[in-house]
Amino acid sequence: MKTFSAKAEQVERKWHLIDAENQVVGRVAEKAAVLLRGKNKAVYTAHVDTGDFVVVINAEKAVFTGKKEVQKEYMSFSGFVGGHKSETPKSRRGRHPELLIEGAVKGMIPHNRLGRTMLRKLHVYKGAEHPHAAQSPAPLKLK
Repeated sequence: MKTFSAKAEQVERKWHLIDAENQVVGRVAEKAAVLLRGKNKAVYTAHVDTGDFVVVINAEKAVFTGKKEVQKEYMSFSGFVGGHKSETPKSRRGRHPELLIEGAVKGMIPHNRLGRTMLRKLHVYKGAEHPHAAQSPAPLKLK
């Protein structure tokens, strides 16, 4: 018996639509990461991008559990003296709400070239409108 290994050009990709309104950020990100990696498919191969395209809408209406909205901190460091920046999810939601979902998904996929190609299939929008209607993404129901 031979082991099956998927080829990237032979993978059939679908489009999925996730509505993040009143959904927990981590649960939305986990579902999106599974779809982007292709772990929900029988042809999943770890070293090949077998995932689907994911569109997340209403990113500004996603919620955090507990006190994470005001206590959690996103930190970055530019490498220069005084280049440390930090912000809370509340301030990030006001500035650029798509980053909440994108950052959570980015942490759940591989941190290499393969992961960067998977991230290109993620499209996050703060409102209910998105420009991917022509691809007719299938709505995905979260628990």
